[in-house]
Amino acid sequence: MTRTFALLLALIAGPAQTAPAAAAQRVVSMNLCTDQLAMLLAAPGQLVSVSPLASDPVSSVMAEQAKAYSANSGLAEDIYLLKPDLVLAGAFTGRATVAMLERLGIPVAIFPPAASIADVRQGMLDMGRALGREPQAEAMVADFDARLSGLASGPGHASRPTAAAYAANGYNPGRSSLSGEIIEAAGFHNLAGDLGMETAGFVPLEALVMADPDLVITGDSYGYTTRAEEILRHPALARLTGGRQPMEDRDWICGLPSVLDAVERLGAARQEVGR
Repeated sequence: MTRTFALLLALIAGPAQTAPAAAAQRVVSMNLCTDQLAMLLAAPGQLVSVSPLASDPVSSVMAEQAKAYSANSGLAEDIYLLKPDLVLAGAFTGRATVAMLERLGIPVAIFPPAASIADVRQGMLDMGRALGREPQAEAMVADFDARLSGLASGPGHASRPTAAAYAANGYNPGRSSLSGEIIEAAGFHNLAGDLGMETAGFVPLEALVMADPDLVITGDSYGYTTRAEEILRHPALARLTGGRQPMEDRDWICGLPSVLDAVERLGAARQEVGR
């Protein structure tokens, strides 16, 4: 009640003063992906709160680091009371919350999800600009590019084995996606392209069995028995002649430098199936 009353008073009083052009001093993030990018780039003490998902090891590659920050509920009244001069949100963050914060005069920087490796690079630069940390972001991009180049030029085979992403309900993110580019960056030919799946969709089990790819990349389980995951235990999958590589959703759900860890692990799997 106290928080709601404070918010109502703020609305009656009118919009808060917007932050000056200088770098924001109190930044709040309310999105898993902006949480992690901000933790990587923010100056000490600049980031004051992140979303609860940031400390979830299933979803976040920075779960341990997130424990150093308070978690916000994602509600406008809670975030307003943190007195931020900048809020970081995703393109699909609750629009009602974002609209309310903007009504209160609090700047909100909205970041779209990364759909490609190029988007990962751009996201770092955009976060650096939002936080007033451009040099640090440029250095991060340079390190990212150098590591990616090293992975691409590493030892390998001339051929490109075929890989297929196959998650709950047979979900496949499609060839033109961040995970699709990660698969190809690791040296695989992506089966999604052969199936005409440029964007996300569902691969019929029969199509996967007939294609019999060299590697099936499965999603991680959340520890529950669900009907959506039953297809991943179908006996037909055991008859495939290729390998199987589990990948955690956190590896490629956000556009972070850590997506190169996924490239590296899939690259190691490629070496195995290519022998």
